[in-house]
Parts: sequence; structure tokens; C-alpha cells
Amino acid sequence: MTLTVLAVDDERPALDELAYLLDRHPEIGQVYQAGDATHALRELNDHAIDAVFLDINMPGLSGIELATVLGKLSAPPAVVFVTAHDDRAVDAFEVGALDYLLKPLRTERLAQAVERVAAARSAPAPEPPAETTRPDDDVIPVELGGVTSLVRRDSISWVEAVGDYARLHSVQGAHLVRIPLSVLESRWQDHGFARVHRSYLVALPMVTGLRTAGSGTVVCVRANGASEATELPVSRRQVRELKDRLIRDPMRSYRSGDDRG
Repeated sequence: MTLTVLAVDDERPALDELAYLLDRHPEIGQVYQAGDATHALRELNDHAIDAVFLDINMPGLSGIELATVLGKLSAPPAVVFVTAHDDRAVDAFEVGALDYLLKPLRTERLAQAVERVAAARSAPAPEPPAETTRPDDDVIPVELGGVTSLVRRDSISWVEAVGDYARLHSVQGAHLVRIPLSVLESRWQDHGFARVHRSYLVALPMVTGLRTAGSGTVVCVRANGASEATELPVSRRQVRELKDRLIRDPMRSYRSGDDRG
């Protein structure tokens, strides 16, 4: 089985050399390239990558921060750091790096790293514990103006469906991410989020009340830093379940006296 790898470095000469050396290895079938973390995340979204060979000091997200994000994926690629800094090895292995190579690269040392990746990818996956759950999405990488930022889940007030995408409304503003609302609903329902409408997912701690609006019901959601709450529609079939969750959810900031529905 040949490997598909991603080389990441913000310095073009270093990136070209790394990609060239990787492409020469018989275990590697395809080498993609990225000049920063934002581009790297795009490549990872578009291709099935077995391993990422990345620099540490980069604009935007550093290599360490990018590796932290990758470690939260359900099937994370192997990570090998390729850097001129010999003082970040502890940080690298703390985020699960498989190897740590120093520049200037030696062909023999890179070959050892590739062999480690190949061995790790071919090893049988261990049996998961009976109650294993998917890693929590404590942070979500978002792109704005070519810069990748990390949005904390606990800063998000509500999420809006936009086709196959979702718009996160947080203290940092609104961010469009390529994740369907249904996926976020299943991942976050045990973290204080509830689906109130086919188009909306709300954070229960941010709910300040429910009220009747015409023949329907709206939920009032307090956005972090906003002076007024935002009102979102609640589907008829979701009203009772929402009220029940607001009453019993230990994370709520909802006040039962605000319920006018």
C-alpha cells in the first residue's frame, strides 16, 4: 500500500525540497503541498491523507496548533514535524507526533520517518473500548479572509443551516464551516446544544426564554457580547422537548419564569 502525504511549509524552497524528497520514496504514491495551515486544511478536506509532514513556525496557525486540530479528527493522519528548531520536540510529541526531523533534511532520516508512518498505517487498529465516543469538538477551525482561526464551542450561541454548510454564531462573529447541521447536532447534543428547528441548533446555556409569536413559538438566545437576545423559530414538534431540556439540563442559564409559551 502506497502512502498519500501532505507537505506543509511556508517557505517555498523548503517546501519544494521536502516534497521532492518525499516523492522519491517508494512507499509514497502521492505528495500534496500546502504553504500554510489554511491551505493544509483545504487539502485534508479534499483528499484522504495518510500523513502530514509539517513545519512548526508558520503564519496563522503554527504547526503545533495545526497538529492539535488534526488530532481531533475521527481518523487523524500521522504527523511528522520537519523543522529547524530543536527545542520544540516535547511540544511535538505531546500533540501526538510520530516523528521529529531537523532541517537540513537528511535523506536517510526522512526515509526512517516514512517507514514509521507506513508501519503505523498498516498496523491493525486496536479494538475500541465498549463506551468509546468520538473526540469532542472543543474547537472548530474556521477560515476568514485567508486566515484560519479556532472558535471554541462554548463561545457559540447558535448554529444556522446553510445547505450542506453551517454558520456558527459566536462571540467572534459568524463563521461558515463545511459541516452539515445534522452532524453538529449529533456531536454536540451531549454538550448543551439542542435542535429547535430544521435550520437552527441552539446552545442551551445561552437561552434566556421562550415566547409565543403569532401561532408559533420563538426561543430567545443571548449572543455573547450582544446587548439583546436573538429570537429564533421553534418547530411545533420541538417545543415540548426543548422545554424539557431547558428544565433538566444542568448547563442551562434559562430561567423558567421567562417562559411565556
